[in-house]
Amino acid sequence: MAGTLRSRNRRNLNTDEQPSLSSSSHNSEKLLGMDNQLSDIETYSKEVLASLIADNTPPTPNNFSLYFDRLLEDRDENFRKQVSSMLELEESNDAESTLELEHSLKKGFSSIKSILGTTANLYKNMSLMTKILEKRMKELELDSDKQSTISVASTLGNDIKKLNTIVKKQSGQMKVLYDETATIVKNVENETIFDNKFGVYNKRYLMSKIESETGLIKEFKHKSSLIMIELSRDLKDSVGNEKALLLMTRTIARLLLKTSRRSDTVAHYGNGVFVMLLKHTDIESAKKASERLIYLVSNSNFFLADREIKLQISIGITNIDPDYSVEETVVSVMNGVEKAYKDESSDYAVVLMNGDDN
Repeated sequence: MAGTLRSRNRRNLNTDEQPSLSSSSHNSEKLLGMDNQLSDIETYSKEVLASLIADNTPPTPNNFSLYFDRLLEDRDENFRKQVSSMLELEESNDAESTLELEHSLKKGFSSIKSILGTTANLYKNMSLMTKILEKRMKELELDSDKQSTISVASTLGNDIKKLNTIVKKQSGQMKVLYDETATIVKNVENETIFDNKFGVYNKRYLMSKIESETGLIKEFKHKSSLIMIELSRDLKDSVGNEKALLLMTRTIARLLLKTSRRSDTVAHYGNGVFVMLLKHTDIESAKKASERLIYLVSNSNFFLADREIKLQISIGITNIDPDYSVEETVVSVMNGVEKAYKDESSDYAVVLMNGDDN
């Protein structure tokens, strides 16, 4: 959003300096229908700012972005599409660069492992060749008429031993380099925020975001929610195919990303269980988001051989309360999932941090 505001400020400055160019640009915008779009966006932005002030929330760029996304859900579909198309033109996501870096580091780590493996195999083969040569030399020693052959074989044996010594030394050096690099990469992995298997954030990043959001709620008194999503246990039992379950779980991850807002955090908590942090979202809004997600998933069928399987999920919902720790919040949303499994009338359930359920 800040990028849009800055670009519009630059346009206003250019109007004073280059009137003819501005006029031409203005006419082009009219032809493309951009005037109306910008007018609609300006009106909507004022509504967002008014909502921030009414809720006594600091109008920082981050909060403005959160409210911008949240209030957008109540607008008609055409306006949402219009805004989305404009945002796509200007959006720059630093997280994507971080994820690409992590991918590159992990690919580099895999390459190093391959190099070490190749070096180890080379060393084994050289050792094997030495043993074979020694065996052949003993065979030749039994025939006294082939002293010249023995001499050649002996010379070759010495050469191979020298080569073997060199390869062994280089292999040792490679191992030292590998261990050093592996330590560096491991340290980087400990700081990563991305889950490679499912294409979402990882548990470490999720916990840090919940902790951060808890602090913001304590400071500014707004409401945020947490939902946990798990593939139906009955479905898991009926399929019983690990590879198929992995593909189903990846499908769930893609659907979570599809239905989430830019301000939401989608993360893999572990064992195929996902968590979404919904900022500036009360429990009622979290319920609606869960219902949309359940509908989207239930209309996504999965084919296993000649069998068509209807995807099903269970969702737990809880609120984020600054009086409770991050771990207690996660336990609460887990209890929501368990409650959802026991309630046959609904695929989601709410367990609040103060102990009340609804």
